[in-house]
Amino acid sequence: MIRIFVAAGLALVLSGLGTRLLIGWLTSHRVGQPIHEDVPEGHTTKAGTPTMGGIAIVFAAVASYVLSTLYRGIATQRGLIVVGAIAAAGFVGFLDDFIKVRNERNLGLNKRAKMIGLLTVAIGFAVLIVTQTQQHTTLSFTRHDSIGWELGKVGWVIWAVFLIAGFSNGANLTDGLDGLAAGAGIFAFSAFVIVGFWAFKHPGLYDLRAGEQGVGLDLAVIAAAMVGALAGFLWYNAAPARIFMGDTGSLAIGTGLACLALTTNTALLLPIIGALFVAETMSVILQVASFRLFGGRRIFRMAPIHHHFELCGWPETRVIVRFWMMSAMCTAAGVGIFYRDFLVITGTLA
Repeated sequence: MIRIFVAAGLALVLSGLGTRLLIGWLTSHRVGQPIHEDVPEGHTTKAGTPTMGGIAIVFAAVASYVLSTLYRGIATQRGLIVVGAIAAAGFVGFLDDFIKVRNERNLGLNKRAKMIGLLTVAIGFAVLIVTQTQQHTTLSFTRHDSIGWELGKVGWVIWAVFLIAGFSNGANLTDGLDGLAAGAGIFAFSAFVIVGFWAFKHPGLYDLRAGEQGVGLDLAVIAAAMVGALAGFLWYNAAPARIFMGDTGSLAIGTGLACLALTTNTALLLPIIGALFVAETMSVILQVASFRLFGGRRIFRMAPIHHHFELCGWPETRVIVRFWMMSAMCTAAGVGIFYRDFLVITGTLA
């Protein structure tokens, strides 16, 4: 339990200090965010705001995990693979951000290169998990035996790749307003602090089959490190943002959430906990489908959906706060479902 607080506290401090230093360095070197032309008019004033702040998020999360492990704890194979996936996804995002600022255009890696990078991270994570750990390969909701549908190693790898690709892109789409993705990420990762710690405290009910002592706690520490890192970054990213996380941060957030859900056997619970990321992704899918199938007709004024509400006349801060509220409620619902399942399987709730 102490290790969780140590990781979160260290990540908060490292991220806050790191973000502040990044702002100074990026500003002095004129490394600013190019703004896409197809956005609401109010966003054009944000051009030139320092970007790639996700560097501080990823660094703080990884460093605090390592330092908290050295202080008190044992790093598990599963934990190290999850941390490696977060860092690798952040690196793919960094390449995308770097190309954008170098070319001074809101076009980084092309779609194929970016997808290849994400797929490489996702496949590497999934293969390492099924070959180097004793991961359950079932389709899971609140625990490994909640659904009982055995996917097998190959099927689980395909499922893992789909989930990682979906949520990394979902987090990327959500990162369109100041602090929106960071705030939603804090709520979602907080849920996995609870899930991981609960699995650690009740190993007989949440058998992670790790072959390693304390894997649930290790995963909770990673989630806590991400919470602290995002909170430290949000201090400077809240509206009006002094720095953007860029793809470096958003891809790390989405990948981290998917990896934690997969390794805690709560993959089907993730769409509830991370409902905002799902909603943002679905709004884009529906918008594109409507445009192509119905002769250019659009469902929303603009997608992702947060831009739709801006064009409806909502101030940016109102959209952010209300979307945070939605994210918090969905996260609470996910944790509530997880806890209710615990009461049912323990016989506390008939």
